[in-house]
Amino acid sequence: MAGNRRAARVGSAVSGGSAAIAFLVAIVTNYVTAELPEWAENTVLVWSAFGVLAVVSLGLLFWERRLAAGPQDDGVRPVPLGRIAVGGHSMNPPTVSARVRGREAELERIGALVRGPGGGMVVVCGAGGLGKTTLAAEASARARAEGRVVVWIRWRDDAGQLGHNLAQAAHILGLPESRLEEARTGRVSLVDAVWEHLATVKGWLIVVDNVDTPTRVGPGSGPPAAYRGWLRPHGGGVLLVTSRDTTRRTWGPDADLIHLQPLADDAGGAVLLDAAPHAGTAAEAEELAVRLGGLPLGLNAAGTYLSVPTSRHRAFAAYQHALEAEFADLLGAEHPAAAIDADTARRVVRHTWDLSLDQLHSDGYTLARPVLQLLALFEPAPVPRTLMTPELVTEATGLPATAAGVDAALAGLHQYGLLHTPGAAGPGDGVPPVNQVRLHPLVRDVTAHTLTRPEPTDTWIAAIDDHLARAVEATTSMPGRTGWPTARLLAVHLRSHLDRRAQRDFTTAVGTLDDLADALNNAGAASEELLLRRHLLDAETRFLGADHPDTLATRNHLASTLNDLGEHQQAAVLHHQTLTARERILGPDHPDTLTSRNNFANVLNRLGDHRQAAGLHRQDLTDRERVLGLNHPDTLGSRNNLATALNRLGDHRQAADLHRRNLTDSERILGPDHPNTLSSRNNLANALNALGEHHQAAVLHRQTLTARERILGSHHPRTLTSRNNLASTLNDLGEHHQAAVLHHQTLTARERILGPDHPNTLTSRNNLANALHDLGEHQQSAELHQRNLTDRERILGPDHPDTLTSRNNLATAQARLAETGRRRWWQLPRRR
Repeated sequence: MAGNRRAARVGSAVSGGSAAIAFLVAIVTNYVTAELPEWAENTVLVWSAFGVLAVVSLGLLFWERRLAAGPQDDGVRPVPLGRIAVGGHSMNPPTVSARVRGREAELERIGALVRGPGGGMVVVCGAGGLGKTTLAAEASARARAEGRVVVWIRWRDDAGQLGHNLAQAAHILGLPESRLEEARTGRVSLVDAVWEHLATVKGWLIVVDNVDTPTRVGPGSGPPAAYRGWLRPHGGGVLLVTSRDTTRRTWGPDADLIHLQPLADDAGGAVLLDAAPHAGTAAEAEELAVRLGGLPLGLNAAGTYLSVPTSRHRAFAAYQHALEAEFADLLGAEHPAAAIDADTARRVVRHTWDLSLDQLHSDGYTLARPVLQLLALFEPAPVPRTLMTPELVTEATGLPATAAGVDAALAGLHQYGLLHTPGAAGPGDGVPPVNQVRLHPLVRDVTAHTLTRPEPTDTWIAAIDDHLARAVEATTSMPGRTGWPTARLLAVHLRSHLDRRAQRDFTTAVGTLDDLADALNNAGAASEELLLRRHLLDAETRFLGADHPDTLATRNHLASTLNDLGEHQQAAVLHHQTLTARERILGPDHPDTLTSRNNFANVLNRLGDHRQAAGLHRQDLTDRERVLGLNHPDTLGSRNNLATALNRLGDHRQAADLHRRNLTDSERILGPDHPNTLSSRNNLANALNALGEHHQAAVLHRQTLTARERILGSHHPRTLTSRNNLASTLNDLGEHHQAAVLHHQTLTARERILGPDHPNTLTSRNNLANALHDLGEHQQSAELHQRNLTDRERILGPDHPDTLTSRNNLATAQARLAETGRRRWWQLPRRR
């Protein structure tokens, strides 16, 4: 209406100018041709009147021409921003009903752009259910509170409607009606007219919500990244777009992409507590948030359910427990209106991802949905990309598949945020990484629960099991350590494989798991190996019996894995059980019995019972020499282990002699790079270092470290052992600074790989503290020793030899610290 009234006023001005000119012409004509009135005889008066009329007429004429020409771009005076912000308009953002948690960094990025001197385009993107609209609404509320103009537009998959809405937004920001009229009549491009005006106005925020089909934004068929359509980063304010499309290729180089991730555990727990403050503790809320994968849509659904007084489950713990049995009812229930109303589908966990899958299918990604469904049948863990082959898709679904089709399906799922690609798994050190894919846990759960049952799921799972077995065979046959990263990824998926295959082909399924567990042992992946060994022992005990030789072998392997993980007490119990059973069933001289005695002695040595360990190793060595021969690898292993126990007992000379003999035999029989040969060289160096022959020990430790880095990689537990031992030897040689650097590297790696409580980690912390003590860093040394003593008392017990060592080292560091504190300033050593 304001534009119409303005046009009416312009019309009146044009009529007045024409009339004035006509009146002036008539007077002049009459003055020349007609008989003059009496007053006209005064020429001064007449010419003065003529002059005034001429000036007025010319002024009206120029005003008429300016109005006829229309307003110029550089003369537009937009409506004052403050008045618009106060007055409001019809395209207001939705209200945020609850506090937005865990998105402060994203909100600050948007706020900084809105408050900045320039403009731009920011795209909040991610899978459905991550709270993109909520984030945009909160950013809008904050911008409006700062006095900014905020316009909210809902994308309805209609480029024409979007253009109308953006033109209306520009009009709200002062674009004249006459300029819009020129666009309507085709004299100028509407999209250019809108963005030319938006470039001149500062301080606005325009939100275009749910642009999930950006290729249809228009106008025309050009891609959004060309910035010639309705979405451009070139305005004086900020254009904020929310979308499920997460690719830079779609949005172009000038868009600021904010790729939303699931909420952190504490933020997810806070969302649940906001909705249902009486449903439990913060820890219980956080645990439920972890189960829901930090997905805001799932958190809101759970919080809403828990807040209703009539709900069957009113506590966080009860709801989490109920998810296992009632998932389909709690989060997988269908909504009758979801199929016809996209807005409803977005708000329902069961349906929100169907929108993306439908869009992918309509865009030609016909395998996207079946590939997603296949991935949902794996365990909730990363899946090696190499498993998702065309053969698997075809065998499972019956659909024709090609490598290009599977690639496109995975790319489309990733583009819409349904599929994540965690950092490629690999040991580094020149070994190519292994690509992996992973579903969000809630996406996986919903997809798995909505598959047709019992068909085609049984067919699909059978195909998955076949391909898992093939993957294990291929992985374990790879040379060196190239297959280790894939083996670690496969481990978690093999447990359910054994459960499903046990009834049909138990022996083959056990063999598959056993092969993979052996590969994990070689890789030093004790945590992943433990999962398989436990599962194997349970299955074999159930199917074969507790005394079956295969069951005893698995119990032995499980005990050794626990020993590698630092769980020495548990390992000792299992090894003793296995030794007793093998002596009874197989006899005292059976090779497997000798293996059990050797392993039981090893764990006793780790527990600090060096004398009993040495006695068992001596007995085992004698029996193996008699039964297996002097040159058998197991005999060499017994000699090595006896020497190690003797070294711990303080008999360093005898230990060194045995290690030297063993190293010579191992190099001849097994080869210089065999893992047992490297262990012999490492242990000989330890014995020589204990004898004070530090230079020779350092040479051997360097050789072993170099070989282990080359063969096993720089992060293998045995490589870390060599690095630790070399550092200790360097410290004994007086190279305290270099020793401290190496100990710090080893401690950091062990904390990450083995965990903070592993005995080897505690050893590294003790050794770093010793090196710092020798460097004169007594305060830091004492703090590390104090921490180590506390941990060793808790983990190993107060009387373990390593605990006693820590107590002694702490006392030494504290005494030196006190002594340093009593010195006068001129007595303190000068430090660089």
